[in-house]
Amino acid sequence: MATYLIGDLQGCLTELNQLLAEVAFNPSRDRLWLTGDLVARGPDSLGCLRRVMALGDAATTVLGNHDLHLLAVAHGIRKPKAADKIDEILQAADRADLLYWLRHRPLLVEHEQHGFAISHAGIPPQWSLEQARTSARIAEAELQSSHYHERLQQMYGNQPDCWQPGLSDVEQLRYTINAFTRMRLCHPDGRLDFEHKTALADTPAELVPWFTLRQDHRDPPLIFGHWAALEGRCDTAGIHALDTGCVWGGSLTMLHWESKERIATPCPVYA
Repeated sequence: MATYLIGDLQGCLTELNQLLAEVAFNPSRDRLWLTGDLVARGPDSLGCLRRVMALGDAATTVLGNHDLHLLAVAHGIRKPKAADKIDEILQAADRADLLYWLRHRPLLVEHEQHGFAISHAGIPPQWSLEQARTSARIAEAELQSSHYHERLQQMYGNQPDCWQPGLSDVEQLRYTINAFTRMRLCHPDGRLDFEHKTALADTPAELVPWFTLRQDHRDPPLIFGHWAALEGRCDTAGIHALDTGCVWGGSLTMLHWESKERIATPCPVYA
């Protein structure tokens, strides 16, 4: 059995299939873990959803911000953006099954044997892994509940930008979803910043990447996607960035966990 981890698909089905073929991926034997954002920007978001869903227990994915945006659009909470490229999903005969399956994906997953943890954007500096796990389960239960439509409405907004006692249930939900799916940069005190999405060389001096503030935590290996401008580079030990900009003319990257070998396939500019 081999364990493979792969960055944001963003609708790049051809490249996903190329990587799986290159390693002779066998769903009866191997396991695939994905960092979320299965949809948007690339040419075949519908195909990516169907492909990953069809793998059943052989594939595990977390929710990304584009996945949540798809759910919000599908339920009339947000209007689609021109760059989303999700119309095929919204018009598909199996739309209801796909959206139900997507809404029931987790925000944080952990591998029982290898010990790594995956979320789309990372784990905020203020949280221990135990706090992250607890908050993820609460938010997931809300998104999977009968009142999920209201929760999808309530997840939008940049505040609160820090975790503190006294947050309302809605504020806790919004912070949790933002931390797991939108986080990149933080203030030194751990407050989240959502205004800047650039490469590290262009980061304002008062901001730092979230992963540089986790030195005080005894973390397992952490895997995240979301931040294409990093180009898969992260110098913090034990933290692996896997979004290598597949829709921006970069590549789709797969990490073979047992050997730590990275396998990439180049992508055209889709976005």
